[in-house]
Amino acid sequence: MIERGFADRFAQEWIEAWNSHDLERILAHYADDFVMSSPRIATIAEEPSGILKGKSAVGGYWKKALALAPELRFELIETFVGADSVVLHYRGVRGPAAEVFFFGADGRVVRASASYLEGTFEGSLDGSRAR
Repeated sequence: MIERGFADRFAQEWIEAWNSHDLERILAHYADDFVMSSPRIATIAEEPSGILKGKSAVGGYWKKALALAPELRFELIETFVGADSVVLHYRGVRGPAAEVFFFGADGRVVRASASYLEGTFEGSLDGSRAR
């Protein structure tokens, strides 16, 4: 079971890591073979499935995303606690988002899925269309 204290610490650390733009700090929250799904993966990473596996693949995607959005800043709205997951509702570059995180026994994320309001995930993070 996920405890509220763990969820709140994870949320704070995750938001701070993203706001620091330090890719290694961001990736430290994840298992080496974690799976990430997001509609933005399809446009930014040009992976039609919207799914990437492993730190190398996701790290490359996030590196590109951070370069496209040098002013990136996340603002935590709410943290939800599930039996085996945490959901972060936050405001990002292009509006509100919700991300679900599933954790391994070591407390690192093994799977994450980001969701956005319809129409806010097309194109790159800076608002331009993916090339």
